[in-house]
Amino acid sequence: MSVLTINKLTTSVGAEVCGVDPDRLASDSGLGAAILDALEDNGVLVFHDLHLEPEAQVAFSQRLGEIDRSADGHHPVSGIYPITLDQSKNKAAEYLKATFDWHIDGCTPLHDECPQKATVLSALQVAARGGETEFANSYAAYDTLEDSEKERYENLRVVHSLEASQRRVYPDPTPEQLQRWQSRPTHENPLVWTHRSGRKSLVLGASADYIVGMDRDEGRALLAELLEHATTPDKVYSHKWSVGDTVIWDNQGVLHRAAPYEPNSPRHMLRTTVLGDEPIQ
Repeated sequence: MSVLTINKLTTSVGAEVCGVDPDRLASDSGLGAAILDALEDNGVLVFHDLHLEPEAQVAFSQRLGEIDRSADGHHPVSGIYPITLDQSKNKAAEYLKATFDWHIDGCTPLHDECPQKATVLSALQVAARGGETEFANSYAAYDTLEDSEKERYENLRVVHSLEASQRRVYPDPTPEQLQRWQSRPTHENPLVWTHRSGRKSLVLGASADYIVGMDRDEGRALLAELLEHATTPDKVYSHKWSVGDTVIWDNQGVLHRAAPYEPNSPRHMLRTTVLGDEPIQ
C-alpha cells in the first residue's frame, strides 16, 4: 500500500499531498487506492506544481475509476473537458457560469446515472483576480445538525433541475434558453444521502429547486438556510490556483463553486471526471 504525506489545510475539508510527482503518478501502482482513502478522509486533495500533461491526467484519473468520456470533442485528448469562459475553447461556456454557485455535480443527469465519484482539475492558466475554487464539507453539514433537525430532514425529498441552476445566472431567460433547460429531465433526490459507508451528507446546491410536499417558498427558504449552514467558514476550503496545480475532490460529499472572475479572463482548467456507482439514497 502506498503511503502519502498529507498536510491538512483546514480542520474540516482539504489536505495538501506532498512528495507526489508525475513520475510517481505513472509508476506507483498502489497510489490510486491510497488517494481514494485520503479523499474519503479529507474531501479535497491538493497537489501543487504537478504540471500534468492531459494524457497523464487521464491515465492518473483512470487509477481512481472509470472516467467520463461523454463530452469528448471539446479537447483533443479523450476524457479531458476544458473549463473556461472562452467560447472558442468551450462552446458550452455559458453553462459554466452556473458553477459560480454552490453545487454537486451529477444531480440532474440525462438519464439515471449516479453522481460522479470524483473530479480531477488542473490549472493551465489562472485568473488575475477571482477564480478560486471553494469546497464545503457536506458530511460536516449533516453531522453538525441538531438531532431534531436530522430526524426532520431524514425523509424530505428535493427536486433538482438544470433550470433551477441556470435561472440563478439568467433570471429572465429567452424562450430558447428555457426550452433547452427544460429539455433536461428533473430528478427527485433525498435531502439526506445515506452513503454505503454509513456516512450521511446533505444534497444541496444550485440545482436544488424545491422540496416535495412543502410550500414552494417555505421549502426554498429551508434549502437556502441549509446551504448557508453547510457553507459557513469552518466547513470551507478556498483554493487559490497557481499554474500547474491539480486538485481532486469527493463529489459525493463535497459541495464546490468557482469564485467569479472576468468573462475575458485567461483562466483555463482541464477537468477529468471519475464516474460514480452509488446512487443518492
